[in-house]
This record gives sequence, structure tokens and C-alpha cells, in this order.
Amino acid sequence: MGIAFLGAFGAAIGSFVNVLAYRLPRRESIVKPRSRCPYCETQIAGYDNIPIISWFLLRGRCRHCHARIPVRYPLVEALTALLFVGVGLKIGLEATLIPALAFTITLVAAAETDLEHRIIPNRLMATSAIAAVVLWAIVDPGRLPENLIAGAAAGGFLLAAALAYPAGMGMGDVKLAGVMGLFIGASVAPALFVGFAAGALVGIAIVLARGTSARKQGVPFGPFLAFGGIVGLLYGPAIIDWYGGFSGLGG
Repeated sequence: MGIAFLGAFGAAIGSFVNVLAYRLPRRESIVKPRSRCPYCETQIAGYDNIPIISWFLLRGRCRHCHARIPVRYPLVEALTALLFVGVGLKIGLEATLIPALAFTITLVAAAETDLEHRIIPNRLMATSAIAAVVLWAIVDPGRLPENLIAGAAAGGFLLAAALAYPAGMGMGDVKLAGVMGLFIGASVAPALFVGFAAGALVGIAIVLARGTSARKQGVPFGPFLAFGGIVGLLYGPAIIDWYGGFSGLGG
């Protein structure tokens, strides 16, 4: 029952993430007005705003003006639901699940806004940073020193990379890395490694598919960092232990 609730709750949160991704870059309020069609601006009724299901019932179109509703909306809702279930199964119904789910929301919202608008909003990063510190202070205050150091280190590392290669990433990526450290502590190290590796692989694949002209096309780095963040959240400690044993650092 707990996992089923997480799935339904995750889908609802995914709907809210879509609101964040649409309104934050436009500097609109995320509280009011209620959800409306971006084309005809008709307020969306509650029965047309059921995560995932309503999109299929409406066949991907607004009930009033029949404009297409982007397929990414139900995809984000489904992805968030799956991630909530996955995180719940990994962590269990423990207090630490709360910051883990908050981190998941941050990653999905950052990835969606970066894919659509090529920015990661400051409001999202500032709110997430505060949430990370407050939630860990409540759930497990002993983790705060490690997480604060990890946040500063991760943000500093990407800041150096951004200064060295400005075309490769933006300051939003730097802030996201810092927030990742605040949420998952030392696990941000394998998270960044996975993010860079995934970004490199996709970049190579694009160049091979499109030729040298693809080098002029920018690819947002936020989604790769978000993917690394999920890996770090779920498997970061295991990766650190494996690496420590493999390299002999674990004694």
C-alpha cells in the first residue's frame, strides 16, 4: 500500500513539476492562477487534470481549443511516479525518504526546465538548497557537516570546469551540483562521474550520427547531472564502498 501511494503521489508531484518547468522560467507564480491551457488560457477542470490518465482521455488535446498538449507532460508524471516508487523501494518507509523524495523532485524539475528552456532557475536551486539543509537538520543532523562540505566541493568543481570551458556548461549546472552535494553528501562524487560519463557518451553518439556540424549544437548538461544524481542517491554508497575495496582504500 505504501508503494502504491508513492506511485500515485509521485504522479501528482510530476504534474506539479510540469507547472514548475512552465512557470519558473517565465517568472510566474507557481501558486496562482490554477492550471490553464497555455493557448486558449481556459482554466483546466479537475477531471481534466488527473495525472497521466487525463492526457490519454483527451487524446493529447485541450478540451476547449483542441490544441496539442505536449507528450512530455504525461511522460514527466510517469517518470516521477516511477522514481518515487524506486526510491521508496530502495530506502524504505524511513524518515530519510523525505529528503530523498525532495531531491528527486529537484532533479526532475531541473532536467525538464533545462531541456525545454536551457536554464535551471535560481528560484528552484535556492529553494532546493534550503530544503536540503532544513530536512537533514530535522531527519539526521549528524549528516549536515558532510553534506555542506560535499555541496561546496561539488559546486566548486563544476565552477572551475565552467570557467575553464564556458561553452560546456552554465552556472545553473554549477548550482545544481552544489545542491546535489547538499542532498546526498559524499555520494555526489559518483553522481558527478556518472553525469559526465553519460554526457560524454551522448555527445560522442550525436557527433557520430550527425557529423562535425553537431559540435555547434549545444546539449543541456542538466539532465545528465540529474541522471547522475539519481544514481548517486540510489547506489552512491555502494559505488564508494566498491571503489574503496577495488582500489585498496577500504583496507
